[in-house]
Amino acid sequence: MTSQERFDALARQPMHVVGSTGTRGIFSSLREIAGHREMLSLLVRRDLKARYKDSTLGFLWTLIRPLTQLLIYYIVIGKFLSAERGIPDFAVYVFTGLTAYGLFSEIVSGGTASIVGNAGLIKKIYLPREVFPLATVGSALFNFSIQLAILLAATLALVAFPIGPDLVYFIPGVLVLLIYGTAFGLLLAAVNVYLRDIQYLVEVLLLLLLWASPIVYSWEMVRDVLGAGPALEIYTNNPITLGVLAFQRSLWTAGAETAAYPSDLMLRLGIAIVIGVLLLVGAHRVFTKLQGNFAQAL
Repeated sequence: MTSQERFDALARQPMHVVGSTGTRGIFSSLREIAGHREMLSLLVRRDLKARYKDSTLGFLWTLIRPLTQLLIYYIVIGKFLSAERGIPDFAVYVFTGLTAYGLFSEIVSGGTASIVGNAGLIKKIYLPREVFPLATVGSALFNFSIQLAILLAATLALVAFPIGPDLVYFIPGVLVLLIYGTAFGLLLAAVNVYLRDIQYLVEVLLLLLLWASPIVYSWEMVRDVLGAGPALEIYTNNPITLGVLAFQRSLWTAGAETAAYPSDLMLRLGIAIVIGVLLLVGAHRVFTKLQGNFAQAL
């Protein structure tokens, strides 16, 4: 085949567009991500291995850290500071809230740094950029499952294993945290490429959100201080607060008879899920608009 024949043959080949196509719809993005699911799985495993690389105990640290947290809350805050007098099974109560909050914060903080952290890979090959923040969702779910297993083991040891109708709150609670975490992770991952201060601002905001949620104090205490009104509604309808409350209602059985929860908690969770899905679609549209210049900006 002569050079001219090769050029003619290449000219007849259909053009396959790679990289950003402007504003892709969320369904076409999902199809593309599904086509790269093996790479997504590889990135999740790489994130998990990189976290404990060169450590002797490796994945055992995923157990040691939450177990240490649980012991600290049980002994120091529960016993020494007598916090358990106001909140029964205080260690389980706090650990339940931390498990819920940890899922959200790990997705958001990991997602925010995911594009910048994979700059070398992004500049060399084309992949759907969404796989990088989504890989942090996968690794966060893995750590969440371990923390949840420890929490359930603790409830079993305290003869307070959660079996009952309130378990129905667990699934919407997880969905709220997953949807909002993924939405903010996608949005902030894209913005962080152009404004590197974002990742430091996110650390501060996550710290504020930790204390703005009823994790080490109860929702009832906030209600007594704020009283019924717009301030309490704003506090309660914060999706992190709703997710934490759903976890506590489903997994913290010691408060089943005495703890106070906002009215229509399930309805509030349902509305939060609908709004969260819309937020996720909007965050994805912003991500697809900004991803076109990722390689140049990194």
